[in-house]
Amino acid sequence: MNGNEVRYSVLEIEEPVWAAKAADFALAALDELGKRNWLVSLVLCGDGLIHELNRDYRHIDAPTDVLSFALGEYEPMEGGKSAEPLYIAGDIVISLPAMERNALEFQVPPDEELRRLIVHGILHLSGLDHTDNSPEQPMLRQQEDLVQRLRGSIIL
Repeated sequence: MNGNEVRYSVLEIEEPVWAAKAADFALAALDELGKRNWLVSLVLCGDGLIHELNRDYRHIDAPTDVLSFALGEYEPMEGGKSAEPLYIAGDIVISLPAMERNALEFQVPPDEELRRLIVHGILHLSGLDHTDNSPEQPMLRQQEDLVQRLRGSIIL
């Protein structure tokens, strides 16, 4: 076992019946990426909260689909010096209305788009970035590869 944990919360919107499955998918993505002892917070929300966060932290006064807030701190695990520390990776915030708009725009199932946004957030927490949204970006190529490898993981 790799010791990863994903905690989820839902803000501004009613909790989707599949919310726990989204956290399970994030765990599968962490496993596939070889992460060990990672703690990730997954926040599912509406456009209002993500708009506010995008404005306050990125100075873009508009809603977006996904934001990642890396913490990158280690916390000692119970068991003393021999236990690996827990890596508190950070938060991934996903706007479900934006996810639904993306799915329509890109003509993909909402489930696939949600998986894409979760993977995107995890890759940002891993320290990867992209300069634009062109599919040639190395991070976005890795994102699409991972989404395809985890294709059988259905959330919605």
